[in-house]
Amino acid sequence: MQTTHLLASLIGSRICHDLISPVGAIQNGLELLSLEGAVRGPEMMLISDSVSAASAKIRFMRIAFGMAGQGQKIGRAEVASVLDDLSQSSRITYDWTPTGDFDRGQIQEVFLALLCIESAMPHGGVISVTRADLPGKTWEVSGPALAARPDPQLWEVIRGRADGTAIAPAHVQFALLPALVAERHQSIDLLVTEDSLTLRF
Repeated sequence: MQTTHLLASLIGSRICHDLISPVGAIQNGLELLSLEGAVRGPEMMLISDSVSAASAKIRFMRIAFGMAGQGQKIGRAEVASVLDDLSQSSRITYDWTPTGDFDRGQIQEVFLALLCIESAMPHGGVISVTRADLPGKTWEVSGPALAARPDPQLWEVIRGRADGTAIAPAHVQFALLPALVAERHQSIDLLVTEDSLTLRF
């Protein structure tokens, strides 16, 4: 019997897999139309920007909510490509400093942490991702976020102190991230200041 979050990852992988191909085909079709000069103007730009944003979001979600295979690796170039594309249609940008190849399961956790921090950033800004140099901690994700958003109780879920909290679909990352970290018998540290939040795991 699959665990609940493992089953959710399988569902996420299936949905993203089924969506990425048609969205990519639309992108290719738009590029061909553009090269032929068949369609021009603001309408074409709007469609093109929307498809690019959808493609970037699907690529991100595929890593964040999809199935991480045993021993599967992701290079820095792929991570940077996903985050750069995602930031094109957002008020949030990413400062990623780690180098080398990473375990896909760890990048899944980092991407979920990004979603948690993003949800607490009403004005946008820069989220920094660095390697933590602390016992039992590998990653540090921080940004100009507020602990009062989107709901203070969700940050208690991150800390592992509020298992019975009802989670809305928009905030599923707050439940999935601690579940994945706990599976490695680890925990998440939450550092709160007046104008920033930092997750270490």
